[in-house]
Amino acid sequence: MRYALIHATRAVRLNLGAFARESGTHPELVRRFVALGLLEAHQDPSGELWFSRSELAALGRVQRLRAGFSLNYAAIGLVTELLDRIATLEAALRTARVGPAGPPVGTAGQPARRPGG
Repeated sequence: MRYALIHATRAVRLNLGAFARESGTHPELVRRFVALGLLEAHQDPSGELWFSRSELAALGRVQRLRAGFSLNYAAIGLVTELLDRIATLEAALRTARVGPAGPPVGTAGQPARRPGG
């Protein structure tokens, strides 16, 4: 069985009410996530919060960490920062391993060792 992680609509930016409806989260909880730095929102001159669609995925990540590991929200902030940093480092490592000729190279420019070889 498959479930969509987010619902796609035409709006690129969502106000607080639309974001809360699309995510199935109470608007006050969304405000708290913004205050804790778990979600990014832009505030217009009138004070209304606006979210990019990518923040729906960020909210889903927060909810999965909370449900799966019973972490408090401060810990979730730390875990998400660490996961983002790991993803960045892994991407840099993949890029560094593929040299100009194409095959993976080791740390001293030597061909990378294969397990068991």
